Amino acid sequence: MLNLLTDIAGIAVGHATDLALGSGVTAILFDPPVVAAVAALGGAPGGRDTGLLEPEMSVERIDAIVLSGGSAFGLDAAGGVQAVLRAAGRGVQIRTARVPIAPQAIIFDLLNGGDKDWGVFSPYRDLGYAAANAAAAGPFSLGTVGAGTGATTATFKGGLGSASTMLSSRHTVAALAVVNAIGAPTIGAGRHFWAAPFEVAGEFGGLGWPAVIAPPDVALRTKGMLATTIGLIATDAALTKSHCKRLAIMAHDGLARAILPAHAPMDGDTIFAAATATRGRADLTALGHAASQVMARAIARGVFEASALPYPGAQRAWRDGVSGAF
Repeated sequence: MLNLLTDIAGIAVGHATDLALGSGVTAILFDPPVVAAVAALGGAPGGRDTGLLEPEMSVERIDAIVLSGGSAFGLDAAGGVQAVLRAAGRGVQIRTARVPIAPQAIIFDLLNGGDKDWGVFSPYRDLGYAAANAAAAGPFSLGTVGAGTGATTATFKGGLGSASTMLSSRHTVAALAVVNAIGAPTIGAGRHFWAAPFEVAGEFGGLGWPAVIAPPDVALRTKGMLATTIGLIATDAALTKSHCKRLAIMAHDGLARAILPAHAPMDGDTIFAAATATRGRADLTALGHAASQVMARAIARGVFEASALPYPGAQRAWRDGVSGAF
């Protein structure tokens, strides 16, 4: 176990990172295609082809999930991922045509200091193409990479995180999160993570909770701009689209336990759920319980692993040792 999304067989992850742009794309490819659903509980979500993931819709399986910076401009990234999948002969066969299915969610990172003067067309199609070509099983980078490159939060630099767990039934549940929260992943003005009760083996610093959580620690802290935390919860259990929908909803509980506040009016908080079905059926309540915890852990790891962007005024990272108010 790598404590990553790729602990589930058949899942590959690839990043494309542009530090000058202050943004990037992460592509998650499935081989073979998987059953999937999505739950968007933020008030301002941005996505592509998410409607087809509703349980009553006809598409049964998908080839990829795309996570990107760039706000609405970033939705071009899915086209780049589709190009890689189409060249590999992937997608839904419709007579002589083949259409890869790659739903997407985006974060708002347009005001983080990067150079967004890209001219007529955004770079996100090319970034999506590069991310899909880079996708591989096994280890992948966390922090200021891929879709987490330009992510920020109310207290420290955001980023991309991942975590996994194995249930007593031997089913695996894993998460990948891009943490661009309008709220705070840390308690008050300090470095302790809200997700600390779920931490495994010191994966995000091992600090636990502070001895006392005082009223100022739970006061409203926001970064005062558009935001989104997006991600994927995956399992090797056999699930229907309706089951995946419930799994995505339960994973949002982990998001709300790791970020304060969450699901705000200008958040776009969106979580996909996917099932590879390589290990057969499992208890959905047990899977959802695990999903909420690994999502909370993935969010904390994304902030823990992040580094500041390399230009003046960029938000400082947790690893910089900052403890002042923001």
